[in-house]
Amino acid sequence: MEIQRLCYGEAYVEGHELFARRLASPANCSLVALRGGEVVAYLAAYWSARGKVTPLHGDFDDCDQPDTLYLHDMAVHPAQAGQGLARCLLAPLWEQALRRGMRYSALVSVQGSQDYWCRHGYSVYSLQDPLQQQCLGSYGSEAVYMLRAFSDEDAVSAGGESGDNVGYA
Repeated sequence: MEIQRLCYGEAYVEGHELFARRLASPANCSLVALRGGEVVAYLAAYWSARGKVTPLHGDFDDCDQPDTLYLHDMAVHPAQAGQGLARCLLAPLWEQALRRGMRYSALVSVQGSQDYWCRHGYSVYSLQDPLQQQCLGSYGSEAVYMLRAFSDEDAVSAGGESGDNVGYA
């Protein structure tokens, strides 16, 4: 919770109870990075469907036929920024998504992070469903839904080694 508050400020803080429900979801595939036994970064993610947006303060809904790795929230403690922790969290989930036959990865970009996600192969995806547009709106007017289609090359480029301890939440 501290990392979330430091990275996003009060506008995007989601509560302990919600995090507990997400971790208990059968669709959950979240990760944490540890250094010296302390959480220094996390990635809250789950198996979903292309074009489905989890609203701010929303639960991770189980999907009958998931085709998408949905990255709901990723944060790195500011004191650990620039050390590759985000990539250490993303790579194993991309690999797992490929092994599970996922075709996409998606997210909602907030607080000016769109360029960062573009560098990782995501692009803005226009939502046509009014309900999903409303869910996107829960993040504010500047939030955008972004999608990355997985390719055969991803299986090779998603790998990587790190001295950090990354584990499933």
